Amino acid sequence: MHVVVTGGGGFLGSHLCEALLARGDSVTCLDDFSTGSPDNIAHLYSRERFAFRLTDVSAGIDMAGPVDAVDAVVHLASPASPADYYRLPLETLAVGSRGTEHALELAQRHGARFVLASTSEVYGDPHVHPQPEDYLGNVNPVGPRSVYDEAKRYAEALSCAYARTHGANVGIIRIFNTYGPRLRPHDGRVVSSFIRQALAGEPLTLYGSGDQTRSFCYVDDLVRGIVAMIDSRELGPINLGNPDERSIAQLAGLVLEITGSDSGTEFLPLPADDPVRRCPVIIRATERLGWKPEISLEDGVQRTVAWFRSQTRVTPPREAPSAERANDSTSAVQGRPHPLETG
Repeated sequence: MHVVVTGGGGFLGSHLCEALLARGDSVTCLDDFSTGSPDNIAHLYSRERFAFRLTDVSAGIDMAGPVDAVDAVVHLASPASPADYYRLPLETLAVGSRGTEHALELAQRHGARFVLASTSEVYGDPHVHPQPEDYLGNVNPVGPRSVYDEAKRYAEALSCAYARTHGANVGIIRIFNTYGPRLRPHDGRVVSSFIRQALAGEPLTLYGSGDQTRSFCYVDDLVRGIVAMIDSRELGPINLGNPDERSIAQLAGLVLEITGSDSGTEFLPLPADDPVRRCPVIIRATERLGWKPEISLEDGVQRTVAWFRSQTRVTPPREAPSAERANDSTSAVQGRPHPLETG
């Protein structure tokens, strides 16, 4: 297959690009590095079946030049951590709306499978627990988190409209908390924040009481689910996540135990609209995709800590490329780094 991955330079996207190449697919990765990093895909540039285009998908997707027929488009492009979508609210709404439509149009032109990476955030602060796909959610449409929540809800509505109106081959996955190597240490997600703080000997920051829960899925498991969705014709939505529900305080204790850190903890006020509980029902994923997570939280956190320790330095977030460069359709590369990555 030839698979186009938007947001392929991000944490999750880079792992998906790897998995697709490993099974023999060709991959075109689109990213503007507003939240992703060239480092995530630098090891892929020499691969014969890998191509990169510096692209802001909200502005359009130009696949001009020699491009094989596209068999699948996986739309991952979006800020995904609260720190990022608070910093980039309009960009988050744009990539969920215009970016989704551009990716759908690309898939439709090629008669390709379209997989939308939606999120458990569409459930908001849920009144139903755990969350099945037919739960309609409890989202504050004007709160600070709404730029991400509503962007994904709109993206789901748009994808379903394309399926109903144009017969598009659409699949929607709702991704729950995912972690693993290549998480940015300063991206504000709880696993990366706790590990960075523990390794630096800083207090682990817990918001609220620490009793709120999440369900953490290791990235390798999550990618297997995305690949299964690419290969299916399921519309969804289908939850992808690990139903092993843990409190944030339990996660903090696990990180301290695995790192051997003597860091303490500190408690800060709970942010607005922060969900109290979050846990997926994965019956659809198991029955329709033959998927379920296999890696325990303990094993996954050990692997993630080992990766963080292997990094020789912790860098601040990268500055996004200029708009002129991000929209430059001549920036496709095949088998070599784009100049942006060599500096």
